[in-house]
Amino acid sequence: MLIPATRYPDCDAALAFLRDVVGLGEHRVFRDDGGGIVHAEMTLGTGLFMFGPDTTPGDFGRFLIAPAETGGRVTLSIYAVLPDIAAAYARAVAAGADIAQPLDAQGHGGTAFTLRDPGGHVWTLGDYDPLA
Repeated sequence: MLIPATRYPDCDAALAFLRDVVGLGEHRVFRDDGGGIVHAEMTLGTGLFMFGPDTTPGDFGRFLIAPAETGGRVTLSIYAVLPDIAAAYARAVAAGADIAQPLDAQGHGGTAFTLRDPGGHVWTLGDYDPLA
């Protein structure tokens, strides 16, 4: 099992975007006494994605850097298989998401589009399932 994880400067905005635009489900969200997210787990099928604030000290944080700190360049992207990619694309466009590549047929099969989330992380959403 692989569980990607990252950090966001605004975890509530990330949670809302990943839930409402990308279509991930909330699994667990842990908050501090002030209501701020300290750790969130989201699901897509049997997959899990975790994140927390980029201000939390500790060893994990020293390994991660926000895309904004690299001039927008990223070293990893996430691919999510969605059952209705046209509806996902319509949600993303309606939400004003930063669409990096529009919905298009892929040479290896299926259709996909790529967007940046509120933290600048790159997600490709498609209907091609390499395990099917």
